[in-house]
Amino acid sequence: MPELPEVETTRRGIAPHVEGKQVIAVRVRQPQLRWLVPDSVQLAVGYEIRAVRRRAKYLLLDTAAGSIVLHLGMSGSLTVQPTDKAVLKHDHLDIVLDDGYCLRLNDPRRFGACLWQGADEPELKLFAGLGPEPLTDAFDGARLFERSRGRTVAVKNFIMTNAVVVGVGNIYANEALFMSGIDPRRAAGKVSRQRYQALAQNIKTVLAKAIEQGGTTLRDFLGADGKPGYFRIQLKVYGKAGEACPVCGTAIRSLNIGQRNSFYCPKCQR
Repeated sequence: MPELPEVETTRRGIAPHVEGKQVIAVRVRQPQLRWLVPDSVQLAVGYEIRAVRRRAKYLLLDTAAGSIVLHLGMSGSLTVQPTDKAVLKHDHLDIVLDDGYCLRLNDPRRFGACLWQGADEPELKLFAGLGPEPLTDAFDGARLFERSRGRTVAVKNFIMTNAVVVGVGNIYANEALFMSGIDPRRAAGKVSRQRYQALAQNIKTVLAKAIEQGGTTLRDFLGADGKPGYFRIQLKVYGKAGEACPVCGTAIRSLNIGQRNSFYCPKCQR
């Protein structure tokens, strides 16, 4: 599944091509995605896209009437294409612009989404209760420490909880915990304030580096330019079970935490 860096890479890729352009049509070829595409997305027609924003793993195309809300699902991609380019099998939706191009959603598994957030309507429920963005000042070690007190859940699951902080997916949780020397199995409530300060900073660092390099290609993610991300070559522990720890040489171990593959160094992380 595209994680926060992949979604942010997509946002940065499409924004220069769609901001300031007018939506002249929304062509829905397959309405049944994760949720049924509502007819209300047509309310964007005739309006200029003022900005492309990201909230967690959702992209919002803002107009004066409201926002088209897009999610890439498990393997979806958004690319800017000439309007007359041949439609592929899984090209389910086009947001047609006034310059001869369109923003095209391709989603083989149909786990993505296209929704509508009216300008004068209550916020969509899917945004309710979301924590802060990890790359903002609203997220820091103090928040992690305060929210973790008394929690027995594994720290890895804790930092992947959207109510705590959004967008820390499995890959980046593994990497940040390794950088911080924290065992992913450790109870969240047993991690000190000082270690949470380091963890928060390392979450910011690993996400920022991934965004700079276009995300992490693991399955079939493509950026807005149709090219894969390249952060995968810098991963320290994720997917490296049995390989030598880059710090101490101990074999990296893997286990399942919260139904997710987890990787750690038994010597460096405690």
